Amino acid sequence: MKRYIPALLMLTALSAFARPEVERIDPPCWWTGMECDTLQLMVTGRGIADCQLAVNREDVTVAAVKSLDSPNYLFVDLVVGENAVPGDIALTFSDKKGKATVKYPLLARSGASRRAQGFDASDVLYLIMPDRFADGNPKNNGVVDRADPNARHGGDIQGIIDHLDYLSRLGITAVWVNPVLENDMPDGSYHGYSTTDYYRIDSRLGSNDDWRRLVEECHRRGIKVVMDMIFNHCGSNHPWVKDLPSRDWLNFPDGSTQTNFRLSTVYDPYASDFDRARSVDGWFVPTMPDLNQRNPFLMRYLTQNSIWWIEYSGIDGIRMDTYPYADRRQMANWCNRVIREFPRFNIVGECWYANEGAEAFWQKNSRLADDDSALPTVMDFIISLQARDAFLKPIKQYDQFSGLNLLYNHLALDFLFPDPQHILTFLDNHDTDRFLPSMPENLDQWKQAQTFLLTSRGIPQIYYGTEILMNGGREGSDGYVRRDFPGGFPGDDIDAFTHDGLSDLQKEATDFLTRLLNWRRGNDAIARGSLKHFMPENGLYVYSRRFDRQHAHIIMNGTDEPLKVDMSRYSELLPVGASFTDIITGRRLTIEREMTFPPRATFILE
Repeated sequence: MKRYIPALLMLTALSAFARPEVERIDPPCWWTGMECDTLQLMVTGRGIADCQLAVNREDVTVAAVKSLDSPNYLFVDLVVGENAVPGDIALTFSDKKGKATVKYPLLARSGASRRAQGFDASDVLYLIMPDRFADGNPKNNGVVDRADPNARHGGDIQGIIDHLDYLSRLGITAVWVNPVLENDMPDGSYHGYSTTDYYRIDSRLGSNDDWRRLVEECHRRGIKVVMDMIFNHCGSNHPWVKDLPSRDWLNFPDGSTQTNFRLSTVYDPYASDFDRARSVDGWFVPTMPDLNQRNPFLMRYLTQNSIWWIEYSGIDGIRMDTYPYADRRQMANWCNRVIREFPRFNIVGECWYANEGAEAFWQKNSRLADDDSALPTVMDFIISLQARDAFLKPIKQYDQFSGLNLLYNHLALDFLFPDPQHILTFLDNHDTDRFLPSMPENLDQWKQAQTFLLTSRGIPQIYYGTEILMNGGREGSDGYVRRDFPGGFPGDDIDAFTHDGLSDLQKEATDFLTRLLNWRRGNDAIARGSLKHFMPENGLYVYSRRFDRQHAHIIMNGTDEPLKVDMSRYSELLPVGASFTDIITGRRLTIEREMTFPPRATFILE
């Protein structure tokens, strides 16, 4: 694939044989009126490190020019004055061989970008892997093999745009899109987690303009966009790997040290330096070189890159991959820098732990850490890990460590978190087995799980295909939990977007989620309300969400048998004689002193 020269950057040389050579400048443009007035340019070109620099404007000044170890990179700090006006900046590079002038675009900042919405508990995120969702432009596919779970299948950004009305009808308020930046890797890297160009959308997914159009079309429908980013590592085909700007651009640059994947070392007060270094600095795999965020030039590059995408495309949030594997202090600085520029923005970090204390350690303002991570939102992997046992495992004898008590016990530890409402909750995602191991015979347990996800605390995320009961495990390859969405590709026998070919059970699931998601949208009791719950000591889980005068009560029989219950225990939420409407069925339900609930029954009462 041909290396990318950003379209916004116009290179103007004095003659066809002028030197020095300026091949690329990152970022490809910038804006006036930013909170931080200093901009770092990374200039790439053969022998560029020996150059001097002059600019043609008084409202933009050169603060520093620095070369590192490679002769082919030059780092320039420009100060964009408070009163700087939009317009090209003429950057003149000179060395003993001559001069070259580059016109660098300085644009007017969009007022809309400063109002980036962020995302919160009023939203439901729909997670999409673009290569597996829908193929809207077969001309950009490149080499595809849909029979191979580890190959590219041809989905793209246009495919998402084509089906935004489907997502809107479903009741989705935000989409989290797996990485879309260039992954020019020999094995395809369909998942997007091996970046080879931080300023270019992968051409097999579309273009930078296509990404901007996706954001615009989402916003037109009231849907937010969360962009997946990776600062911990890049792809082994990134030009940096072949020509490191500095010797410490990568951790363990010879690639011989793999991470031990033991992230407890980050907070373990007794951890050895050896173990901690292997955790944070070791490579994920040989094709994912580990970036050294402690290098100030690299970290400014990454920070400006995320700010550039927010300003350039108008995204509402960022999901940061492998968050604890990057340097904690530098990532905190990054969070603060982004939030300073976009105060309403939100960032969620992938902090994959199996205990509440470790998750809480990473959230902003945590009392469990000596320093502040500044990370607003963490991911609740514990719900994902426990949900299968809580909802799908047959109950032989109900006790405090089985069934829905698993979730009760988890929520009872929310006092550890600074802000439980800013936790991203999910049953499954692109890195886990699907919640359903196989197609179910009925939806009782599935409906309970979806109800809990969408009515408990936090910001819920649904994995694409959940609404049509996509199921299965990784079976030795992540590709098996990233199967194509039926109807998104030419020649599909089933079109889930129109329900054509779906089974009655799949239609029932889609109808249930559509009803629940649309009821949830704009519901302050769920988005902003308090939570009170009763421990499910008899297998019945009862909890309530309240905000002001709005409330919702959830009742679940977590057993596989009919359950007769004395309801006087729940009178502080559900007094005997009170009458409610079940939003699932639309029927009225009056609370009686003694009630019998069918196996795996679920009610949402208003």
